[in-house]
Amino acid sequence: MTIERSPSKTAAQKQMRPLRVATASFIGTAIEWYDYFIYGMAAAIVFGPLFFPSVSPAAGTLASFATYSVGFLARPLGGIVMGHFGDRVGRRSMLVISLLTMGFATIGIGLLPTYDSIGVWAPILLVTLRFIQGIGVGGEWGGAVLMAVEHAPERKKAFYGSFPQMGVPGGLIIANLVFLGLTTNLSDEAFLDWGWRVPFLASAVMVIAGLVIRLTISESKEFEAVKESSTEHRMPFISVLREHWREVLLSAGAFIGINAVGYIFMSYLLSYSTGVLGLSRNLILTFTLVASGVWLAVIPWASALSDRRGRRGVLLVGSTGLVVCAAALFPLINTADSALILLALLATAVFMGMVYGPIAALFSELYRAEIRYSGASLGYQLGSILGGGIAPTVATALYNNWASSTPITLYLTAVTLLSLGCVRLITRERGPRRPA
Repeated sequence: MTIERSPSKTAAQKQMRPLRVATASFIGTAIEWYDYFIYGMAAAIVFGPLFFPSVSPAAGTLASFATYSVGFLARPLGGIVMGHFGDRVGRRSMLVISLLTMGFATIGIGLLPTYDSIGVWAPILLVTLRFIQGIGVGGEWGGAVLMAVEHAPERKKAFYGSFPQMGVPGGLIIANLVFLGLTTNLSDEAFLDWGWRVPFLASAVMVIAGLVIRLTISESKEFEAVKESSTEHRMPFISVLREHWREVLLSAGAFIGINAVGYIFMSYLLSYSTGVLGLSRNLILTFTLVASGVWLAVIPWASALSDRRGRRGVLLVGSTGLVVCAAALFPLINTADSALILLALLATAVFMGMVYGPIAALFSELYRAEIRYSGASLGYQLGSILGGGIAPTVATALYNNWASSTPITLYLTAVTLLSLGCVRLITRERGPRRPA
């Protein structure tokens, strides 16, 4: 009896392992993106008056989003450094380091004195901690996606790879719930005085939970095979640039549009709708929360569909839909009609999910296992700088200069069209390579 049950148990454990790894990737990624998003929400609401009080409200908001963009400048550095060691030492250790890095910076922001207390050192320290946040999240994405994809069954790579992708709207949902709870139950004065610090300090509990989870997962067989065969590259980053520069550029271009729309959706719209249109902060937070739930649900569905039907079709439909949403988003928001605003956010969320889910597997399949962390991270993080990294700052500057959202609409339409073209090229000319 023992001999008969043992193989069955082992087989069950092997079947559960990909799901366990993917779930761990989702939880850890959601925690890191929660940390990242609460900064964006605070930048939209409180960082202007607290850290840049000597300038006008409009200039303070612009300065806040400029510090927000600093985190994106650091993301390629995190991707390069952690990608290097992730390809040489292991994926899991880099995931632990990235989580600790993000947690340290986020808690530090929650404890940071404001301009009234320490003067110019307040914005300097804020920028420094934001830069550290960027390093942490820059190294996070590649490791989390590769752990999920490399552990996955061959015909379910995109589905399992979508779990860390779901961590992005997952983190946004948690951040929105926390901010919504605080702004609902605190006066504006209390929130500005101390309430804004709570989301940052609460990160400590989640970081500890994330570390416990991440320490329970093991390296993938693909990476273990690289170690056993001693085929690691001495400088994976250089190998990627020398052998796969086209894939890096195309993947960066393919990601710019979804990332720009995503960060307008997640950050700038809160500032614009409350500051320019005078809409209720809680209304926009609630709508964003609902749309984020739709975004999260679409990601695994679209990813599973791409496993069955192919990456190209799903990504092209999603990218085309994003172009339409980019053109319609601000005109619908400007109506100040609650139903139309919700419709705009829900439609945007659907097409963001169709692009964001399958793109993780697509990027990972472009590179061999021994350089995959570096390659996938580099394209993704370069796209993040040119997409979400500058989008809120560009949007704020465009509105301040033109007093109209039309230039923002033209900007978003242009970057989504660029990404649509890159998606067509990367899926037609190269196609997703199967792991070596």
